[in-house]
Amino acid sequence: MQGILRIAVFYDGSHFNYAQNYFYGRGLGWLSFQPFHRLIEDFISKKLAGDFEYRVVYGAWYQGLYTVKNAEDKNLKLDRQRHHDLMHAGIETKFQPMSQTAGEKGIDVAMAIDILEMALSEDTFDVAVLVTGDGDFVPLVRSLMKHSTTVANVYFEYEENGHKSFSNERLKDACNYVLNINSLEKDKDYKNNFKTLFKTYNKEKDI
Repeated sequence: MQGILRIAVFYDGSHFNYAQNYFYGRGLGWLSFQPFHRLIEDFISKKLAGDFEYRVVYGAWYQGLYTVKNAEDKNLKLDRQRHHDLMHAGIETKFQPMSQTAGEKGIDVAMAIDILEMALSEDTFDVAVLVTGDGDFVPLVRSLMKHSTTVANVYFEYEENGHKSFSNERLKDACNYVLNINSLEKDKDYKNNFKTLFKTYNKEKDI
């Protein structure tokens, strides 16, 4: 063993939110962060195949935070559960205030600047995992690689009720490694790992 290879996971909050709600709606359970990180560690270790201990050492969550004016109680409870899960997983939350009409403008820019500054100014991670499908992160990926950081794109791909989730082809092409979480559900090598990603809640009591 030659030490720890440090993995940092950066979440596009909306991309992950939609996936959590999608899986929960299917009855699979609540997509949870600790097993999600273990899956990422396993995936990176198989790709790099080095003599290291592969460990997620940092996580950050980026999302626009809206007012409660038009929110339903059910959604507020889901958000509260998610925020508690983030805290328990040690993921740093970086919310941006949003109006009801402007949308999440500027979140991707804030996320990209933060990641790049961290990569350039702090010796904190060796592999950056971007949990997103947004093609606007391509310049970030190229800059990280230029500074010797390995980049993986982890994303969700599905379609439900008019909402389509996927990863931009340019983003996938730019990264060293890509992982479509939904594809693992029927992958013989990963389907057991996939099942461990979810925990079950009593809909009446817990959410």
